[in-house]
Amino acid sequence: MNTGRRRSGSDLTWREFRHVMPLLAERYRVIAVDLRGMNLSAKPASGYDKRTMARDIFELVRHLGYSMASIAGHDIGSMVAYSYAINHPEAITKLAMMEVGHPDPSLYELRLLPSDGAPNLWWFPLNQIRGLPEQLLAGRMRFVVDYVFDTHLVDRSKVGERDRLAYARAYDSPDAIAAGNGWFQTFDQDVADFKTYDKVTVPILGLASPANFAGIQQTWPQLGADVRLTMVDESGHFLPIEQPEAVAQALAAFFG
Repeated sequence: MNTGRRRSGSDLTWREFRHVMPLLAERYRVIAVDLRGMNLSAKPASGYDKRTMARDIFELVRHLGYSMASIAGHDIGSMVAYSYAINHPEAITKLAMMEVGHPDPSLYELRLLPSDGAPNLWWFPLNQIRGLPEQLLAGRMRFVVDYVFDTHLVDRSKVGERDRLAYARAYDSPDAIAAGNGWFQTFDQDVADFKTYDKVTVPILGLASPANFAGIQQTWPQLGADVRLTMVDESGHFLPIEQPEAVAQALAAFFG
């Protein structure tokens, strides 16, 4: 979130953006937010649809004394950022999305048994189940953390032991697992909301890894009237971790 020249951030989100934030903080105030249900943020039983989570960010911007902000998001954060731009157009100047777009009807086309080199998104159906993931994964999230980073990074060394332990601790409890699953369990509502949305009215920057770039080229230009797409080379899914300089430069050039 770009609002001025200082920087602040939570522990967990800061870990993903910690190399990007100092570069951007030379010009902007940068705020890294732990979303609803994440790390030390509250973990209510409901409210994980992206419209409600976007409202959280909108209220935070107002609480900090700003009327507008530039918003950047990655993965679930990108879904929330898009919803913010749609639902609070008066409070955003520009939108940057990384790797993932807002849930749309294409989610229903994902295969349970992927073929032809398609990614195995096994956690999508697992996270839809209520109660069981908490029983299976509580106290064992380090296995999930290692799997996700080891399969989604080009250079596995970019996320070291200390960071992996921090992520595992943040997601290890039953309430944290249930909250994270809530982001996925609201996809039906998110898709229904998406069908009612018009185009984003502010400029959009889309950043993606080589593996995902072709996909966003096909779909993201329809999200707004001014959409710019950039491939981040030599990176997997976690762009801010693997290529912080490239991400920071692209965001600074876009935000202006």
